[in-house]
Amino acid sequence: MPDPATPAPPVPRLDAPELLSRLHAATGTNLELIGPLPGGQVGAALVRWPDGHESVLTHWGDPSDEAWARIARTGELLGLARDAGIPAPRYELVTRLADRIAVVQERLPGEPPSRVDLALVENLVAIAGRGARLLRERADVPTAELHLLRSGPGFCLHETLAQYDERTRRLLDLVRRIGAASPHRMAGHDLVHTDFHPGNVLVDRTGAVTGVVDWDGVARGDHRFALVTLRFDLAVPGVDAQDRSARSAAARWLDNRIDDLLDAATLRAYWAHMGLRMVDWAIRHHDPDDVDRWLTVAASRLA
Repeated sequence: MPDPATPAPPVPRLDAPELLSRLHAATGTNLELIGPLPGGQVGAALVRWPDGHESVLTHWGDPSDEAWARIARTGELLGLARDAGIPAPRYELVTRLADRIAVVQERLPGEPPSRVDLALVENLVAIAGRGARLLRERADVPTAELHLLRSGPGFCLHETLAQYDERTRRLLDLVRRIGAASPHRMAGHDLVHTDFHPGNVLVDRTGAVTGVVDWDGVARGDHRFALVTLRFDLAVPGVDAQDRSARSAAARWLDNRIDDLLDAATLRAYWAHMGLRMVDWAIRHHDPDDVDRWLTVAASRLA
């Protein structure tokens, strides 16, 4: 049974009407709320400008100078991504408020994929590869930290696993042992989308990828990390037998690609990070079945 100790709180979801009201007071911008966007864990909302075009409203819960500079840098990196053929959005309005930063970004065409199959996964792997060496002249962009020895900022929380039950404490001990034998940060000069999965992808009616969104965690590092993130997502059950079969075929193909592209030590460090990340998030935001799933997925490459 879970430990009765109080766990870390979940990440607050977006209150779009309240944020739009504050954004109007600060900038005079009149944005109409259309409604929440489906999917995502913390939330984003669809809004309409006075000229009729639609955008996406999100926010960062940290209004510090460091966060402000990071968002400005993210906008630049999205430009590099687009130049490399990665369909990333533009930031249209960024405003610092007292307790957060509001971001209104371009709404890219397409919809989240209704099916995840081999063709989509092959396409996503190719898109991730377009980030290779894009940041070789951008030493100002921090490399991604794996958080194997200490908690991340709002995710990869070690305390959550330490408090939950004996299984999560065993995983945390293993993660920390892997962290003690691994670099704390990714190597490389690639542009890395650190939450790369179909939920952050848009496709057109033919299944072609038209957008990759949610770049808040963009970093310098190893573009192959995105393949491990994608592989974890393929462990989510499909909506029906056909979807489950397609996901299973895509997962087998991706497992082979990962084994071809990553040495054992690097893969172990990336897998430990994702296991920590997903188990922590499931404890704080989902139910015991999700915790069980991610513990099983983590063990599949770490045990």
